[in-house]
Amino acid sequence: MKKDNFRNIAIIAHVDHGKTTLVDGLLHQSGTFQSHQTVSDRVMDSMDLEKERGITITAKNTAILYKDIKINIVDTPGHADFGGEVERSLNLVDGVLLLVDSSEGPLPQTRFVLHKALLKNLPVILVINKIDRSDARVEEVVNEVYDLFIDLDANDEQIDFPIIYTNAKDGLAHNEIGDSSTDLEPLFELIINTFSGPDVDENQSTQFLINNIGYDSYVGQISIGRLNNGAIELNKQYALCAADKIHHNKKLSACYTFDGLKKVKVDKLEAGDIIALAGIENIKIGDTIACNENPEPLPRIEIDEPTVSMFFHVNNGPFAGKEGKFLTSRNIRERLQKEILGNVSLRVNDTNQTDIFEVCGRGELQMAILIETMRREGYEFMVSKPQVITKEEEGKVLEPVENLFLDLNENHVGVITEKLAKRKGRMVNLQNNGHGRVMLDFKIPSRGLIGFRSEFLTDTKGSGIMNTLFDSYAPWFGEIPQRNNGVIIADRSGKVTPYASLAMADRGELFVNINTEVYKGMVIGERNRTGDLDVNIVREKKLTNVRSATKDSTVVLRPPQNLSLDQCIEFIAEDELLEVTPENLRMRKMELDINKRMAKKSKNKKGQA
Repeated sequence: MKKDNFRNIAIIAHVDHGKTTLVDGLLHQSGTFQSHQTVSDRVMDSMDLEKERGITITAKNTAILYKDIKINIVDTPGHADFGGEVERSLNLVDGVLLLVDSSEGPLPQTRFVLHKALLKNLPVILVINKIDRSDARVEEVVNEVYDLFIDLDANDEQIDFPIIYTNAKDGLAHNEIGDSSTDLEPLFELIINTFSGPDVDENQSTQFLINNIGYDSYVGQISIGRLNNGAIELNKQYALCAADKIHHNKKLSACYTFDGLKKVKVDKLEAGDIIALAGIENIKIGDTIACNENPEPLPRIEIDEPTVSMFFHVNNGPFAGKEGKFLTSRNIRERLQKEILGNVSLRVNDTNQTDIFEVCGRGELQMAILIETMRREGYEFMVSKPQVITKEEEGKVLEPVENLFLDLNENHVGVITEKLAKRKGRMVNLQNNGHGRVMLDFKIPSRGLIGFRSEFLTDTKGSGIMNTLFDSYAPWFGEIPQRNNGVIIADRSGKVTPYASLAMADRGELFVNINTEVYKGMVIGERNRTGDLDVNIVREKKLTNVRSATKDSTVVLRPPQNLSLDQCIEFIAEDELLEVTPENLRMRKMELDINKRMAKKSKNKKGQA
């Protein structure tokens, strides 16, 4: 039975094509917010990191009412690193709005999210956004989207999609470019008329698949998802169908439906709606809440496997415990276990050392978001260089391969192509649009991309655009050189002095300011040649008279290079760690003692010989 009083939709797109801005417009024009109410831009991006980076990290849902029809809207991330969020979000909906920039056209993540939607056989409305851009090329972009559908093996029904043209920033939608529409009503009407209500059976036993998990200090864990069949009442008991066991006689403490950005308490929930439940603990994404007497679990959510891993260490450096609140292996383990409850694309594995944990995910960005979130919560720890996750088939080692898409100035093609060749990249397409910009497509092992993003931005003077998309597993590509230059390492503890910093000016680039506390084995800069260099960065000038004591006050030092978290993760080598605290980021050698490092290096050389 179709529930015509509901429409469940998701908005999918490449990063920064306007998903969240469009949701903002729909919320305002549906009357969810009062005319006098002040609401921040990108209201759906509630996390500080989302606002700072300008991207959606976690999928969120909201609900609006249009002509007595409740439209549940899921705003999904556009970056492939958060593909787990996209995949489970699509389980909630019966149709998708595919948002495409009128100038940029379909980009790598457009392909990724659309492919996921087509696999689930979801109907699509194409939304050409940002039609007010001076460089808009609407007809070309529409044709590119058709080509993308064909390339993804869409069937005839899927290719026959309706098109609407929007300026989400100004809250405008047009069935035809240039028509007299002054609001988003054409889009509302198209959603109602194109997508059918959810197909449910209210007489069947209860089936509710948990797609997301929230937390409230008053009610504990909150299960979020769509009520697929049956009904849920507050005062009845239900069964929790976990992966390994069915737990009976579970009682709810609260039932919620969504109204705008708010959860509203109700006593009864009807099938087809996106809802939230509280009172049942120890839940996991993919579990089913079902009828207590005869529980029937729904198929669990399946997502693509992680391709990148990092090791999280308890901080054992000289400054350990000075800046963080949560330091112990128990603290870190509990926090990582909490993360995987709500993030199905992450895996956490114990190692043979109690103070080291392996975290597996989709990419460097996903890892960086987790690290930054923990850091802001007061955690202190260390992380290793990202490594790719390999497989073994028929005695051969396989590694993940990425599709790399570059948009850059034609003057930079030579240097970028040369660097990618060293990283085992193979060019599969080159397109020159005749306006000084070139689009390049490469297939490259994921290992080859570690640390490349910073180089790419430097080489293209910040004008290049880089996107990646997982392709497949392929036989091991062989050795790939990573960082070309060595690092400058402090050989003792103390405060950085102007005199010692000045002496490093021709040795490389420093990462630390004057008077910064450093310790033995800490990475303090990048050397301008190969091989590591241990230096005394705390050395002070010996004074012989009054003049020499004031002489250094006129010296102007080159400001140090302050690396961001993402840059640090990309920069560190396999024998280095990144120390993360709420206040600082410090790179260091795994082995702090130079004598032990040299002995180990010598031993490895003898072993290779």
